[in-house]
Amino acid sequence: MTVLLGDNIISALGFTAEENYRNVKQGVCGLTFFADRYGLQEPFMASEIDGDRLDRAFDEISAAFSGRAGLAAKAELSSAKAGLAGTPTSVVRRPTAGPNYSRLEKAAIVSVAGALKGTGIDPSDEDVLFVLSTTKGNVFLLNENEREGYEPEQLYLWRSAELIARFFGNANRPMVLSNACISGVSAMIAAQRELRSGRYGYAVVTGVDTLSEFIVTGFQSFKALSQEVCKPFDANRTGLNLGEAAATVIMTERPENELQDGDVVLTAGAMRNDANHISGPSRTGEGAYLALRKVMEGVDPDEIAFVCAHGTATLYNDEMESVALTRAGLQHVPVNSLKGYFGHTLGAAGIMESIISVRALKDKTLPGTYGFEMPGVTNPLDIITENRSTDRQHCIKMLSGFGGCNAAALFTVWGIKN
Repeated sequence: MTVLLGDNIISALGFTAEENYRNVKQGVCGLTFFADRYGLQEPFMASEIDGDRLDRAFDEISAAFSGRAGLAAKAELSSAKAGLAGTPTSVVRRPTAGPNYSRLEKAAIVSVAGALKGTGIDPSDEDVLFVLSTTKGNVFLLNENEREGYEPEQLYLWRSAELIARFFGNANRPMVLSNACISGVSAMIAAQRELRSGRYGYAVVTGVDTLSEFIVTGFQSFKALSQEVCKPFDANRTGLNLGEAAATVIMTERPENELQDGDVVLTAGAMRNDANHISGPSRTGEGAYLALRKVMEGVDPDEIAFVCAHGTATLYNDEMESVALTRAGLQHVPVNSLKGYFGHTLGAAGIMESIISVRALKDKTLPGTYGFEMPGVTNPLDIITENRSTDRQHCIKMLSGFGGCNAAALFTVWGIKN
């Protein structure tokens, strides 16, 4: 059984998973109106990590891990010599002192350090795999004016993953998952497969994305952004909000007879692609339905406490999810979306929203959907408007993304009804 040993979230709502969950439970919105960010004429709503707080947290962690500096350099050199640096041989680099970590890399490192607390795991151990979920990485480096002080390779996802792993002295080749909006859950599923293969004993799975002009203007070109707080599944929804976050889970495998009450288990995960359109979701919800059907094998819908939907507050996504949920027999199961608290955090969303969901499940709480007022999908759903209580032991996290990709994960809190 795949157990989640530790977690952490860095976002506009806090720098621990507990702080983030508490703010969600209290109905705190982390979204802010940006009138002239990046010099853009079109304003937008988004959530943003407190930069000063991030820098202070990173400096504290760097000081705490200062003794690992030589170990990190040794790990990078060892990796390069073994041909595991993820680059062609002609550009393999020897380690350099003091890399200039980007905002994205700092957020990921702070998140990982928080998740490791209390686990007793040595992140430098060869039994530990680092997995990075991100959709864009340091895409801001496409702008020539932003490149000063950074390595050219930091534009590539493999290098960010490498820097994060090497910070903790880990010499293994990290895995990168970048599959649009389903990247976070995809990373957890991939990590689960690695653990079950026996190749690793532990997986450090991190999802992270930060705002940039490239990302904002990209979504603006789709006419997908709302200038007000988003309203998932609402009749008056006008589009999505963006957000930035870093979220980490520590995973391992345990025999069922060793599970303890309160353990969080990734019971099942599935990815399905219906190849509907480069950006538009399937009108029949085919991929999402297939992913839901897979993770629900052997589970009665009445045993599900709630479904944490992707719920982007765009016209087509929310409608598609209502179709998929209905086809899967989940139309009467409570549904929520967390986008009204954080916005769409891209590669962090699947991991962050899974963490919030399982913490809610352990707290026997169904978090409300911020921004929802009036049903706005053709297949009626039981949208959670205010916090409710539950005694059920399962929840589902579902996501959908560009290119027809879809994912779902079933989580169980052990001992609630076992």
